[in-house]
Amino acid sequence: MIILDTHVLVWWASNPEKLSPKAQKALTTEIKKGSLLVSSISIWEIYMLIEKDRLKLSMNTESWVEKIRNLPYIQFVPVDNTIAAKSVMLPGLFHKDPADRIIVATAREKGIPLVTNDDRIKKYPHVQTVW
Repeated sequence: MIILDTHVLVWWASNPEKLSPKAQKALTTEIKKGSLLVSSISIWEIYMLIEKDRLKLSMNTESWVEKIRNLPYIQFVPVDNTIAAKSVMLPGLFHKDPADRIIVATAREKGIPLVTNDDRIKKYPHVQTVW
């Protein structure tokens, strides 16, 4: 089981060539097992990026999200009270981006690796990353 950072979800769905070979292998392996996790905050983040004109999708956002949601190997993890609280209490130093904090807290809560190319997250010693 792995969890995808928001940009990894978008790249995987739209531009998989942007993924590293190691990330591609991890996704392929977990798709076969049916165990790709995505934090619900990623949907919020995608909508925010589109609103700010920092992301364009190949179709309207609602259709894109619905298509992803209907994939049998994707499981969305809601931001529950535990994850919300743990995102504020991450050990050590971590930046203030709320989506990143929630995604990292989700990976830590589930005890699974996070697939990301975000250098700030990859350097954070309290979460296992794949890239």
